[in-house]
Amino acid sequence: MTVKDISRLLTIAAIALAIPLSAQATPDSAPPAAKRIGEANARAIALQVAPGTVVESDFEKEDGGWRYSFDIRQGDRIHEVGVDALTGKVVENSDEGTNDKD
Repeated sequence: MTVKDISRLLTIAAIALAIPLSAQATPDSAPPAAKRIGEANARAIALQVAPGTVVESDFEKEDGGWRYSFDIRQGDRIHEVGVDALTGKVVENSDEGTNDKD
């Protein structure tokens, strides 16, 4: 290995270390906010599917995709609605039962 090769390797290493870890993409990293439908829009979609009071909300990766998940109280029951974070499509619509929380 020549001095020139070592110099190139050191330069590449220095550049790699200068990039913050938060800026490096990982398989589990969430889609950028600019590409998401946003929590407010997802909440509106969820409440159209299951009217009630949102008692818990999450932004989570599930089944290989990112989604907003809402636990919605309807009387004495909890209904869970999952909304795809990129498309706004409802990906879960299930009744969790009496006073049940995820």
